Amino acid sequence: MQALYDQIQVYLNMDEEISFKEFQSYYQNVLKELGEQGDSLDEEMVWKSLFIVENVMTNAEGRANAKGPEAKKYKKMAQRLQLWAKNLAQRLGELGYSEEDISERFNQMLEEGAPEQA
Repeated sequence: MQALYDQIQVYLNMDEEISFKEFQSYYQNVLKELGEQGDSLDEEMVWKSLFIVENVMTNAEGRANAKGPEAKKYKKMAQRLQLWAKNLAQRLGELGYSEEDISERFNQMLEEGAPEQA
């Protein structure tokens, strides 16, 4: 999950949009990781997973509204990610975090930016 978190930070700091093929590949990797590890994530990884899911979901929704040839595919991606977002947010809620806490932490995560390239 850490590698996917590092990659979303790279994507969020890019000036241009990635292709549908790359977006779909990243989305599928996220779903695969969540499917394999979703129930066993520690608190830090729940935060990072929710950050990833929310960003990919929001981006997919934006691309779905652009009415391109893949609009329906983006819409389905966003819908599937919505379930994970609810699941992960609920887990943070059970740990005592409020929506305000989540929003504040996301802002910090956005400020972290892309990892330094060696």
